[in-house]
Amino acid sequence: MKYYEVKFSIQPFSQDASDILAAMAGEAGLETFEETEGGLKGYVQQALFDQEALDQSIQFFPMDGIEIIYNVEEAEDKDWNEQWEQEGFDPIVIADGQMIIHDGRHLPNAQLSTSNSQLSIEIDAHLAFGTGTHETTQMVCAALLKESLKDKNLLDAGCGTGILGIAALKLGAKNVTAYDIDEWSADNTRHNAVINQVDEHLKVMCGDASLLDAISDRFDYVVANINRNILLQDMPRFRQVMKPQGTIILSGFYTEDIPLLEEKGKELGMVLDKQWENNNWACILMREPN
Repeated sequence: MKYYEVKFSIQPFSQDASDILAAMAGEAGLETFEETEGGLKGYVQQALFDQEALDQSIQFFPMDGIEIIYNVEEAEDKDWNEQWEQEGFDPIVIADGQMIIHDGRHLPNAQLSTSNSQLSIEIDAHLAFGTGTHETTQMVCAALLKESLKDKNLLDAGCGTGILGIAALKLGAKNVTAYDIDEWSADNTRHNAVINQVDEHLKVMCGDASLLDAISDRFDYVVANINRNILLQDMPRFRQVMKPQGTIILSGFYTEDIPLLEEKGKELGMVLDKQWENNNWACILMREPN
């Protein structure tokens, strides 16, 4: 997975300016940030970097008297999940124990695994996003728990570790088609499907949403946990592969982005049915009206 390292200088520096810049840069695809002396450093997958969006955000920065300059360099090609892979993560409980997400090193304790748990998902992440620790992943998983997925076909767009498609299959979905622009993620999804014994019903492709133009499958559900700009770009393609009265579940954006996505959904004949928020991250569910 290839990354850019983006170094920002903020003059004069303030914590408020740094926080706002991080939020706005996130809309340009940047994923991870760390503060530096007088600025900020962020990382973005090369294929997802929207430099035009970043420049526009800086041009219209909402604080007077702030000068922001930045420099983009190719980041060191290394295993960004190395520490996580060595240490793993504690089991994550979704919806009061209806779902438990864990790695192979930290198994759910006996009391937890025999309580209200409806299903258990093991995730072994290698250079891929989606361990279940992020608020957006947890919200989509919780949304899937509330849906009747038995014998449904589902598309997992930007699958990362494959966690959402695997959850859907364990909740009764008939088949899942998943894709990710990153080859590491596509391979990781296949790996996790085998671990969870759902690989026979999960098809994985490597590429972007243009892959959907060539497939004949139609889906009852589309789930996508991607940044706002990619979602707005790809929603028409999601719509064209949905069955009548289909459902779309989206996350990966902030609460203030909900109106933009709702409006895009309306243009495509979808209506906002439900929404959730967690630490300013958002998840929405839209359906085609009956």
